Amino acid sequence: MANTPDKQEHYARLAEVLGRHELPEGWTLVGSSAYARVAADESTGVFYKEFLPRSPLERIKALVRGSRATRAREQNEALRDAGFQTPVNLAWGSLPGGREYLFSSAVPGTGVTSWLREELVSREGESLALRRQLLRQLGDFIGRMHAAGFTHGDLRTSNVLAERDGDNFQFYLIDNERNRRSTPAAGREVLRNLMQLNMLRPDDLSHRDRMRFFQCWRRQMSHLNEAEAKLLARESYRWAHRRLRRKGLV
Repeated sequence: MANTPDKQEHYARLAEVLGRHELPEGWTLVGSSAYARVAADESTGVFYKEFLPRSPLERIKALVRGSRATRAREQNEALRDAGFQTPVNLAWGSLPGGREYLFSSAVPGTGVTSWLREELVSREGESLALRRQLLRQLGDFIGRMHAAGFTHGDLRTSNVLAERDGDNFQFYLIDNERNRRSTPAAGREVLRNLMQLNMLRPDDLSHRDRMRFFQCWRRQMSHLNEAEAKLLARESYRWAHRRLRRKGLV
């Protein structure tokens, strides 16, 4: 979709309508956090995200590190420049009351959570083989992301979309607003990402499933020694297990 002046004007008019909490024909609301409002037009594959101020200090913080909308755009572009699939930024701007908006393209695929809980539930035959392939390739993908210096701000499995292509999977990262990049990736943030991916119940993800993912992730992280890798595996699982237990899920 070309980023022409006419398109920019079209999106600006759409943002005015959506910013008044009205839904143009064909648009529907999508579940989001308390600090955002998200809508989608399935016919065109376009998403609208409105960033709602979290506190009166947000504008001051934005002067130092950029607004949430700016960070979302920049992180999408940084990942794409490094060869990772993310939504394409289409248009952005400001709304009354300190709000900002971002239009972006939809990406294909289904959240990894849904693949594990709904699509590949059976632990036998083709379903089992594809489930194992999904986890191995997810490990490769996240390992490449971390090896490139990126950590994701909220790496729950629903924020990684997977599209099946025969026996293989292509992955897409969404909700990239809080991502960070450093060389090498910050150890605490890598640990947090691994914990977030482990936040699935035992009936969703067995110990062997977790190890399949981790072994493939580990192969991409060649700068880690064995002691460091084992520490990350152990502590990320323990951290996730403590959180699951507090939520009453284990």
